[in-house]
Order: sequence, then structure tokens, then C-alpha cells
Amino acid sequence: MTTLAELGVGSGGKVKHIAGNDEISVRLLEMGLTPGVEVRVLGVAPLGDPMELELRGYRLSVRHSEAARVEILSLV
Repeated sequence: MTTLAELGVGSGGKVKHIAGNDEISVRLLEMGLTPGVEVRVLGVAPLGDPMELELRGYRLSVRHSEAARVEILSLV
């Protein structure tokens, strides 16, 4: 299992699953990280938190702990 938090800058994949059933997982889904959507890592802050992502034609920043809850299918 690969999570969004494990991806490097410039890499990406498709969202497979959001772990958990709480407010944070619902928030991630509401921000567009739904299963099947393609996401790419644009940047990571110097200490690794937050991460800047691109999905659905917009940019989104998420905490490392939030990104670790997003399971990814790597793009080939």
C-alpha cells in the first residue's frame, strides 16, 4: 500500500481509498480526494509539512498526517 505522503515531488497516482471514518476523512473527500481522481505532488515544505497537490485542475495543501490517510494507486 502506497500513501500520498510517501510520494515524491513530481510523482502522482489515483486515489484508491481514504482511511478512517471521521471528520478528517470526510473533509478530505469534500476537498476532492475521492476514489479514482488523479493527484500529483507539486511540492513539499522544507520540514515535510504541508504538501502541495494538484488535482481536478486546482491546487490543494494538506498536512502530512492527512496525506498518510490517502491510499494511492501509482500511475505508470
